[in-house]
Amino acid sequence: MRTGYGRTAAGAVGVALMAIGAALAVGTGDVVSVALWVGGAIVAHDGLIAPVVLGVGLLLGGLGGLGGQGRLGGLGRLGGLGEPRLRAYGAVRGALIVAGCLTLVALPVLLRPGTPANSSVLPLNYVRGWLVALAAVAVTTGVLVGVRHVRHVRRMRGARGARGARELLKRRRGD
Repeated sequence: MRTGYGRTAAGAVGVALMAIGAALAVGTGDVVSVALWVGGAIVAHDGLIAPVVLGVGLLLGGLGGLGGQGRLGGLGRLGGLGEPRLRAYGAVRGALIVAGCLTLVALPVLLRPGTPANSSVLPLNYVRGWLVALAAVAVTTGVLVGVRHVRHVRRMRGARGARGARELLKRRRGD
């Protein structure tokens, strides 16, 4: 199998960065705690984060009206949206992954034990910042989904008129 130069270069950079990380870990003299931290990160990813992301993706994929293939039966139409179906699967999935990453990054300061002795250590309201970031992700996703929906409706109506759009959608779904 043939791989491109870009993939080989990316692999070489990754191996070099791992070697630097290993040298730094050995240089700290506290290899055991670094190994425990890395092991905990692997367990957290494989035991918690990956199953949650896969489960949410499976649930969203089963909601036919969210743009998935309806593998689990789905809802068909979403709460009176009618024709055309709202195509939001990828955007919602991406937003959930971004929200999960934001939460993972913010987790240490969100779970801090009380007020630090030195007020300059954690000087900001990190819970508020985290909530604002999550709200920004949600608003951006909502705008993206709304724009896609409006474009889809305009495309269907503009090409064939309102009646033609309904007939075209029925043919695409196999009704």
